[in-house]
Amino acid sequence: MSAATVSRQFARAALRTSARNTFATYSRQAFRQGGRRFYSSEQPKKSSTSPLVYVAGAAVAAGAGYYLFTQGGASTKVFKPTKADYQKVYNEVASRLEENEDYDDGSYGPVLVRLAWHASGTYDKVTGTGGSNGATMRFSPEGAHGANAGLKHARDFLEPVKAKFPWISYSDLWILAGVCAIQEMQGPTIPYRPGRSDKDAAACTPDGRLPDAAQGTNHLRDIFYRMGFNDQEIVALAGAHALGRCHTDRSGFDGPWTFSPTVLTNDYYTLLLDEKWHIRKWDGPQQYQDKTKGLMMLPADYALIQDRAMKPWVEKYAKDNDLFFKDFAAVVTKLFELGVPFKPDTETIVFKRTNA
Repeated sequence: MSAATVSRQFARAALRTSARNTFATYSRQAFRQGGRRFYSSEQPKKSSTSPLVYVAGAAVAAGAGYYLFTQGGASTKVFKPTKADYQKVYNEVASRLEENEDYDDGSYGPVLVRLAWHASGTYDKVTGTGGSNGATMRFSPEGAHGANAGLKHARDFLEPVKAKFPWISYSDLWILAGVCAIQEMQGPTIPYRPGRSDKDAAACTPDGRLPDAAQGTNHLRDIFYRMGFNDQEIVALAGAHALGRCHTDRSGFDGPWTFSPTVLTNDYYTLLLDEKWHIRKWDGPQQYQDKTKGLMMLPADYALIQDRAMKPWVEKYAKDNDLFFKDFAAVVTKLFELGVPFKPDTETIVFKRTNA
């Protein structure tokens, strides 16, 4: 193991400990420790041990959760997944989140949250199109939309999981992975309901339905009101920027929002209010940076504290991590379920964390 790798590992551990200590009175699970896992970016190989072959054209029984399989080239079997089956998928995703220590800050968690977010954020309440039901980002042109740049990393990461559990739709898998990432990165518990079905390229949504980080609050309202959100919910969802970082080869922006980009806290709000932000002098798009030049905020972030209706919510969440977690859990659950025609008897699943 190289000295640089060891240094990164110690840095991540220190950042996580620091982030947790900022709200030590809040009951939290112990952070998951070490354990190098393995991941291949190659296409998954067919397993010689599994007799089940997924029938791609089989219906999900209109979202009821039934899947058809052929076994050994003979009879067709109907498989109805249970809560335990979905927990196995959750555990598989969780076990691989930190398998590549050189990817970003050592976790695929943030990019999985972004995948679930962007798959859901295309919803239009007027036309009923878009949303997490369909997983149409698998196809062009939606997969190539500017706002989705870099999400191929997340989609490719989940391909081995899809191969291992072929009965789950891409639509359900992407949202389940987002739920898993939030919980495993010390965020609030997010209830999950399965029942999404995959669609073809004809269902791709037009470009421009996702937020433009270079814009202000008028734009944010246009985007989020279209989905059915209000100002408070817009600010609560923005707290997801505590996770991950921007990349010049994706969005064009550069850097993390917080010092602990793989742990979900209310640090995004406290930093937004407490730091002295100034426009970065560089050749890239306009963004803000703090005095250390180690953190950044986007124009859409900074706009939240310039808006008279939204700033009070930034202040509330900066003061109260529990309130942020409560409101974030509610609004992200709403986001992840936009446009999904759940059956009335669809059961809600609360996943057990692997880091508990």
